[in-house]
Amino acid sequence: MTIVTTSPKGQVVIPHKERETLGIKPGSRVLVELVGDHVEVRPLPGDPVGHFCGIFRKGASLAEALLKDRKEDHEREEKKAARFIRPAGISKRRKGK
Repeated sequence: MTIVTTSPKGQVVIPHKERETLGIKPGSRVLVELVGDHVEVRPLPGDPVGHFCGIFRKGASLAEALLKDRKEDHEREEKKAARFIRPAGISKRRKGK
C-alpha cells in the first residue's frame, strides 16, 4: 500500500506500479466514486462498446429491440411526411389546358 499526498488543488498522483498494473496511461479515463468512507478509482475501458460487447449474450438482444424501435419510428415519420408531399406528375386541372 502506498501513501500519497494531495496537492493544494486536491489532486493525487497514482503511483507508477498501480498505473501499470491497471493499464492506466496518460489520457486514460478513470471513474472516481465515493464508497462509504473512502474513494475508489477505477479505470474505464478505452473502447466501452467493445469492452461490453457480448456481456448479455444469454438474455434478450437489446440491439435487436433498438433496431426494431428505430424502424417503427422511421416508418411512422415517413407516413407523417407523406401527408405533406404531393405526388409527382401533372395535376388533372393543368392537363386539360
